[in-house]
Amino acid sequence: MDFELTEEQKMLKETVARFVDRNVIPLAPELDEQERFPHETFKAMADMGLFGITIPEEYGGSGSDFLSCVLVMEELARGCAATANTYGSHAILCTENIFRNGNEDQRRTYLPDLIDGRKIGAICITEPGAGSDAFSMRTTAEKKGDIYVLNGTKMFITNGPVADVAVVYAKTDPAAGQKGISAFIVEKDFPGFSRGKSLKKMGVRGSLTGELIFDGCEVPTRNLLGEENKGIRVLMSGLDRERILYSIAPIGVAQGAFDLALRYATERVQFGKPIIHFQMMQELLADVATDIQAGRVLSYWAAVKADTGQNVRLEASYAKLFGAKAGVEAVGKAIQVFGGYGFIREFPIERMYRDVKGIEFGAGTNQIQKLIIMREMMKKLQSS
Repeated sequence: MDFELTEEQKMLKETVARFVDRNVIPLAPELDEQERFPHETFKAMADMGLFGITIPEEYGGSGSDFLSCVLVMEELARGCAATANTYGSHAILCTENIFRNGNEDQRRTYLPDLIDGRKIGAICITEPGAGSDAFSMRTTAEKKGDIYVLNGTKMFITNGPVADVAVVYAKTDPAAGQKGISAFIVEKDFPGFSRGKSLKKMGVRGSLTGELIFDGCEVPTRNLLGEENKGIRVLMSGLDRERILYSIAPIGVAQGAFDLALRYATERVQFGKPIIHFQMMQELLADVATDIQAGRVLSYWAAVKADTGQNVRLEASYAKLFGAKAGVEAVGKAIQVFGGYGFIREFPIERMYRDVKGIEFGAGTNQIQKLIIMREMMKKLQSS
């Protein structure tokens, strides 16, 4: 089992790390304070080719692997969870989703603008009454001639207030339950599409989140993503990759918090010496460092397995559950290093504490991950 990154992966990680240090970290407090979309860094990420990493060169991408996307997500989250969240929703949940499940015409139509950052992407699963229970969605799509008419509301949509293109899930056969779900590519200018309220959040405030409304929204039949009533395949394959991506995000935030805490511990003097020389402080920091490394290994492992085309439902939930728990706990411990200063908004650790809690919910709560893990375990038990 090889745990070494390739030279290309190392170079990518180092390049993104420098970009984060120079461009992302300095902008993060402003994005959080103003609750605005990171237009500057979004364009810069497009210019760096970060939006098409797993997509072949013929469509404008780099033709690399999914682990490389995880490396990018980790570094972005280290500097700004909001920027990482924006990246994940646009580059993977929307853009890569269209590549993996779209036909040739859909790829040629949508991928160039999404990869180049001329258009912003989103994914629409969650509804006001359907969060963890995604299959109970009420948004419907009725075929009428050469269009589908969508009716319903999607909630908590990352990039929703600014998205130009969205992958939307709706029921084309409501009586069939999860076997009656289809996926569609919807543009902001389609008749019947509108944006609802933008949501004010505790954390990840520079990643805009909102409500999208489909009131008789007319979607051409050519924009059906995959087959009618087979959207569950599109949804589940995307969720596995989303969980891996969002398993590394809290680890990235934790790494940023650890870096700050370690530096502060070497500078903060109490009782005549830097606090890093106290045994309890060393124990706390050692726990944080260990959790970060364990979460990183789990995420990388799941990403490598995903690259082989294997079913990674179990591995994705392992990584997501551990990463979410470890990230929240690690940032909580890091903020203790700062004492009262960690509670002051002048210090970035306060923002990281708010951000990592918000990322914990993404791609399914911890409780959902536990249910998936046990469901997959029981399947193996029954087949043995």
